[in-house]
Amino acid sequence: MELLVFRHLWGITEPWETLFPKIRHLGYHGIEHILPEPAEVDRFRGLLDRHGFSYIAQVITTGSTVEEHLHSFRAVVDNARDLNPRKINCHSGGDWFSEEQARRFFGEALDYEAKIGIPVAHETHRGRVFYNPWITERLLKVFPQLNLSCDFSHWVLVCERLLETELGIIQQCAAQCIHIHARVGYEEGPQVPDPRAPEYQRHVTAHEQWWDLVWDAQERKGFAESTLTPEFGAPDYLHTMPYTKMPVADLWDICNWQADRQRSRFSRRTKKA
Repeated sequence: MELLVFRHLWGITEPWETLFPKIRHLGYHGIEHILPEPAEVDRFRGLLDRHGFSYIAQVITTGSTVEEHLHSFRAVVDNARDLNPRKINCHSGGDWFSEEQARRFFGEALDYEAKIGIPVAHETHRGRVFYNPWITERLLKVFPQLNLSCDFSHWVLVCERLLETELGIIQQCAAQCIHIHARVGYEEGPQVPDPRAPEYQRHVTAHEQWWDLVWDAQERKGFAESTLTPEFGAPDYLHTMPYTKMPVADLWDICNWQADRQRSRFSRRTKKA
């Protein structure tokens, strides 16, 4: 199995024309990004092609009813198809959905996914249906064909702990995971101020153990590739100093550090196999 690392564009203001060569030089396989504005689609697609990048589309559903979220899902997935993404990463539904509403949403969403031929990964994300481990566990049992994008940093914040008692649920998620968002959360937030700092190493270790479970599950299922995005966020997701609003760490450096670290870890496990 090969690890393909994608670079997100969250918090980057540099023009794509000068940015993409830097990302390619750093060894990234592709770009994960929200759908560009219609006027920018051709430019974005052309730059992806020029640099040999794959694309993971980041989409969200919106609305005040389940039907509106389903309509939104179909629309954003259709828009993403125009860019021929390798995968679609979706923030799906709302945390206010009842379990019955969530079953309706995913039942219809999965029917639509089956028609388009592009893998859709529904993200474990605050504010969305999969905002906590327990609703996720119940729905995965109902929909074993559902694909997840696992960002466990959200659950660490929601649960205010390192999920010590939820390992079985994480293993279940790993079995249905097709994409990893490799951000590190902690009990007080979805993103540690700097994952390189020694005071956050137990959080880094916990998340890496969970990502290892994903890789183990994917290897057992015969995946040819695993995709990962070191999705650390921009200020104010990235901590800032009071008054000055200066970031406490460099986002570019953190994302690249995480990309290199996970490539190295994956390479070591591959050599052991």
